[in-house]
Amino acid sequence: MLANEQVYEEVKSKIKEEIDREKAQITKRSRRRKIIRTLSKNGILYFLKDANFFSLFFKRKRTKLEDDQLRKFGRRLRITFEELGPAFIKLGQVLVTRQDILPEPITLELEQLLDEVPPIPFSHIQYILDSELPEGLATFEWIDAKPLGSGSLAQVYKAKLKSGEIVAVKVVRPTVEKLFLTDISIIKSFVNFIQKRLPVDVAAAVDLNGLITDYYSSSMNELNMIDEARTMDEHRALAHKHATIHVPNIYFATKNVLVMEFIDGWNLKEFPVDFLTFEERLERMIDLAHYYIETFLEGNYHGDAHGANLMLDKKTKKVVIIDFGLMGKMDALHSQAIFRMLLHIRVNQIEDAVECAMDIVSPTIYTDRVKLRDDYRAMMLHYVNSHQGGKYNWGRLVLEIIHIGMKNYCKIPNGLALWAKGFSATEGTARWLCPEVSYHSVVESADILIMRNIIEKRFNFRPNASFLQETMKLVGTLPRRLNKILETLFYNDLRINIQVKMEKTAQNTIQQTINRLCLSIIIASMFLGVSYMIGNNPKAHYFGVSAETIINTIFTVFIVLTIFLLWRLWKTRKTKSFF
Repeated sequence: MLANEQVYEEVKSKIKEEIDREKAQITKRSRRRKIIRTLSKNGILYFLKDANFFSLFFKRKRTKLEDDQLRKFGRRLRITFEELGPAFIKLGQVLVTRQDILPEPITLELEQLLDEVPPIPFSHIQYILDSELPEGLATFEWIDAKPLGSGSLAQVYKAKLKSGEIVAVKVVRPTVEKLFLTDISIIKSFVNFIQKRLPVDVAAAVDLNGLITDYYSSSMNELNMIDEARTMDEHRALAHKHATIHVPNIYFATKNVLVMEFIDGWNLKEFPVDFLTFEERLERMIDLAHYYIETFLEGNYHGDAHGANLMLDKKTKKVVIIDFGLMGKMDALHSQAIFRMLLHIRVNQIEDAVECAMDIVSPTIYTDRVKLRDDYRAMMLHYVNSHQGGKYNWGRLVLEIIHIGMKNYCKIPNGLALWAKGFSATEGTARWLCPEVSYHSVVESADILIMRNIIEKRFNFRPNASFLQETMKLVGTLPRRLNKILETLFYNDLRINIQVKMEKTAQNTIQQTINRLCLSIIIASMFLGVSYMIGNNPKAHYFGVSAETIINTIFTVFIVLTIFLLWRLWKTRKTKSFF
């Protein structure tokens, strides 16, 4: 026994050395070199150096040839992300939701990103289990060395606890956190580089840094199994209200290991149709829709709520939510505004629906509010009396809200695109469960739930207590403030300070223009002065060159510099639309 333990300790030491060596090799320099090498190998740099290529992103109407070019770029980008590993795969999954930034041919390719990768040896998994669990591998009566699933971040195994329960064991890959943190820092620096070079009106609407920050925070939760267990506990409390919805129970969790209930069932897209009656399918469809609506109203969202992340339990016939990867939070007021907008559209109250849309997006100084409202009004009319499966479904509606907002230079909440993807995915899930019934009708059945949630939030003690406190402060200080205003008016001492603050980008543009104009005036003066001096003696020769030739050369250079100046002034304009 002692000999076996000694052999195992030697093997464990070698595995630790191998993992430490792999971690040590993950540096910013090495990763940056690999990223550039991979981008170059897959031809991404060839596309990036073509300035005309980016203009295709923002064209409203593209030819078939241009769409094919974008599709090729999307395919190469997908292959690049898969080669570069988990941080880029997760980034690609987030970019899929930003159809307001990336054109559809690219997002369709990124949707095919493969999160399945070859599994690492079980000896590495055993090392993590022994390192994080008090009893190590002895925690289990047995554990299958062949993984149920092997993702870019973690691997899942089937096992049996000593107490007899069959469980699923999720283990984070040993080097993935170091790799993720290194890649994220490189991605952030690259995004900062792009953000600074965006046109000023586009930069006002697109917050790439905020997008990456949200992506980073949600992805880091996937690397911490304690956080994932906490998220599952929160959603289990919500799912408990619905008889046919279930979230797997958690037995215990550490930073890199999560042991949860094993579900024996089918993927929701693959279950036998005759396993459930029509009434049972309808009941699960309604419960699932109400569960997701409730989570959305609370400001939580599941950005990947499609059928592949849901299972149908063979024993209980419950729909089980098994994946909590792309989770996030959004301001509950934005979620409420979306559902209020749906309520108004259903009864053709488009003007009220537009007001709700204006609560969702934030217009910037470059936004034409009249045009924005007209665009929303024209778009929403198509969704009155729309039906499930048609062109104008509600998942598409939220995406169009984002697209029109971006086209009109509005700032979009960072979580809204992922929220919209999740909402659209729930509609697709409903079609898999019960295609005979419209998802729109199911959402309408949640109107009471929606209104109750909005009223509870509006008349909650905390916001009302804050409102009461501010009101009391206003009432208490009002006499003193009025007295000061009246005294100022009495002594004729009313002053208004107005300070005009120009945007930094506009200041730089004006300074560059003035500098070029001054330089051109100086050069023109020198050229004209020399030409005048030489012109007084046109037959003279200077350095073996006739005065006439010198004058012609000077005027030629002057004309060239003038054309160059005008061209630079035209190139630095920032008023051109990029949407």
